[in-house]
Amino acid sequence: MVSTKRIFQTIEMIDKQHLDIRTITMGISLLDCVSEDANRCRTRIYDKICRRAEHLVQVGEDIESEFGIPIVNKRISVTPVALVAGGCDTEDLAPFARTLDEAAKNCGVNFIGGFSALVQKGFARGDELLLRAIPQALAETEFVCSSVNVGSTRAGINMDAVAQMGRIIKETAHRTADRDGLGCAKLVVFCNAVEDNPFMAGAFHGVGEADSVINVGVSGPGVVYHALQKCKGAPFDEVAETIKKTAFQITRMGQMVAGEASRRLDTPFGIVDLSLAPTPARGDSVARILEEMGLEVCGTHGTTAALALLNDAVKKGGVMASGHVGGLSGAFIPVSEDEGMIAAAQSGVLELSKLEAMTCVCSVGLDMIAVPGDTPAETISAIIADEAAIGMVNGKTTAVRVIPVEGKTVGDVVEMGGLLGSAPVMPVHGTSSAAFVARGGRIPAPLQSLKN
Repeated sequence: MVSTKRIFQTIEMIDKQHLDIRTITMGISLLDCVSEDANRCRTRIYDKICRRAEHLVQVGEDIESEFGIPIVNKRISVTPVALVAGGCDTEDLAPFARTLDEAAKNCGVNFIGGFSALVQKGFARGDELLLRAIPQALAETEFVCSSVNVGSTRAGINMDAVAQMGRIIKETAHRTADRDGLGCAKLVVFCNAVEDNPFMAGAFHGVGEADSVINVGVSGPGVVYHALQKCKGAPFDEVAETIKKTAFQITRMGQMVAGEASRRLDTPFGIVDLSLAPTPARGDSVARILEEMGLEVCGTHGTTAALALLNDAVKKGGVMASGHVGGLSGAFIPVSEDEGMIAAAQSGVLELSKLEAMTCVCSVGLDMIAVPGDTPAETISAIIADEAAIGMVNGKTTAVRVIPVEGKTVGDVVEMGGLLGSAPVMPVHGTSSAAFVARGGRIPAPLQSLKN
């Protein structure tokens, strides 16, 4: 029996503390759309997406209205296009991105993810074609998101792919220079990418998934921040316990929405992703949670330890509230999307090197970071390699979403708009990594990969 007190607590979380369902994401398999004829393949892709996701937005809006729970985004993820289109008789996969974009518009969703490739161990024909098409695809589409997995704990790091992604990010930034490199905000480079992530821009529908599923991503940094204000000066044991209890409440709401959406859409429930995903809104910041633990500014000494506690407590609390927890689950630290991170970066306290250290214990990696437009492609590749190494050695997902903004330099601010927020351009080391990146080949998998 749900108590009246608990009901009023939840209402306050929604009304005053920015609690929401960040996304309902429908994952759709495109494996049965494969055809040697590219036009036929694209037609099958469009028809299947529109058929399966026809009622996704309406159901999300109905649940939001009936339960009074904000559902910010309705999204679609699909099988990595490199796997689907690799057998087509074509050398150009950009039209496949346009097909995804048209399907997203027809369904009314916010984003569609899956213009993706998995190249941690090498390139198949479809992978090579997809990587080649990414800059054009992201420049010509509005809703399409792209991701490339360049490493894993089992396979090591494909340094040829890492080198190529540095060049692809630069070209994508150039093709969308009139929008301050916005295409790069829709492109993620992963190590240990997961198959059931509902969050963009890295969502894709893995080959181990059902034909279609409903995945839900919850959020609530503001709720955690508010809860911690009630235990000022308390020991970390009490801090962790408070976060766990709060994460449990947040996740129960996500589980309820996921089950309801699954039933109404007649689509299997996949997972609830527990990630604390911030927004640029004041009071909805992961950085402010860390500062509430006693840090003067996020990024100072102690920040990594505070983030480790937060991430662990969120997972422990959330996993008790749902039978199927997945995705990334923990705490996101996207600079441009977090009001506190933006302030910390502008103050000079939060630097790229500290963010890298924080990624050792958070959910993802270096996320939504603007860098000077003249940053060399090799430097971006080296940043990707560092993050991939952290993920590979620690057996966790890491990622890089970096935006080199043409015409901008350190101290400038890039306005992304909406949930993407604003990004202060952050400095990178000026010394070269070109000779390192040029070696190519594969960084071997670590010893802990030998688990059989």
